[in-house]
Amino acid sequence: MRYAVAFLGVVLFAATVASVLRSLVVPAGTITRISRGVDRMVLAIYHLAIKPAKSYETKNAVLASQPAAVLFVTLGVWATSFLFASAMLLWPVTTSFGNAIREAGASLVTLGFVSTNRPWATGIDFLTGFTGMIVVALQIAYLPTLYNAYNRRETEVTLLVGRAGRPAWGPEVLRRSAIGAVPEELPIIYLAWERWAAEVAETHISYPSLLRFRSPAVATSWIISFLAVLDAAALNLALTPSSAPMQARLCVQMGFRAMRQIAGSLKIPFDPDPMPNDPISVTLDEFNEAVGALQDAGFAIERSGEEAYRHFAGWRVNYEKLAYRLAYEIDAVPAPWSGSRRWKNVAVNFPTIINRTPERPNG
Repeated sequence: MRYAVAFLGVVLFAATVASVLRSLVVPAGTITRISRGVDRMVLAIYHLAIKPAKSYETKNAVLASQPAAVLFVTLGVWATSFLFASAMLLWPVTTSFGNAIREAGASLVTLGFVSTNRPWATGIDFLTGFTGMIVVALQIAYLPTLYNAYNRRETEVTLLVGRAGRPAWGPEVLRRSAIGAVPEELPIIYLAWERWAAEVAETHISYPSLLRFRSPAVATSWIISFLAVLDAAALNLALTPSSAPMQARLCVQMGFRAMRQIAGSLKIPFDPDPMPNDPISVTLDEFNEAVGALQDAGFAIERSGEEAYRHFAGWRVNYEKLAYRLAYEIDAVPAPWSGSRRWKNVAVNFPTIINRTPERPNG
């Protein structure tokens, strides 16, 4: 029986090593079962904790620590798995499983206050001690890479606030470009976010915990900002087909490809080839209201509202459901044209920027 348990220990040890390598070393593009299970467990605990909160600000403040909790619990699960795997391997040459656990723990944390004077046990002790050091070293080296990717992601999200508002909204990007008389800035925005989408796709499938890292400002979110830029580009293509920059088309194409790559790593099902006449959640009335605001701001429009809506829907159908699912999954800030969230009737106090001048100090 002890040798059968030792064989199971080999399997557990190998499975845990594979999980560590795929999570911290190999950019596999998929989430391991251990990481997925830990994420779901921590998510359930956090949602239970924030359930009594009545405001989004309170919920957001609590959820900000969720990624750190996931990393900490994952490390604990790996350590526990290595502890039991090593104990199972030691059991054939120790007096009891309790003594095997004690020796495995002493070796894992490199204290070495317990050891069995047998060649097999000595080898397992060395292997366990080496494994403990490597896992901690990999986790420490993993954090700078994680935070560097997070900082690069959030730089563009922060820069978008002045161009798309808080929370970001696609029509607002075009409206502010028209008010500011700098429509030539739009191709620059689309180009920057095309590159941003490519980098986010690469980093977020390699390091899935980045998905739950929240933006520093309460009314901003990487997925909401991403959706706003894609909507702005789709609106630009739908309303002004002859003058819309090529960068808008490239941004939308890179955008929905990035979302599909992220969805694939999360095992979120999606239609890889939606039809351009498939329905979207943004209604014609909502679309016309946004177009009216653009007209009031002086944005040049070439198509009628109904015709432009058909073309806008043809673009948005490629990314709408994925964006909504990701916003729901990470509990992003509620925003226009961004789908529903897990909670209902939660108060959200969005910041208001007042344009004060010497002539009109009250704005």
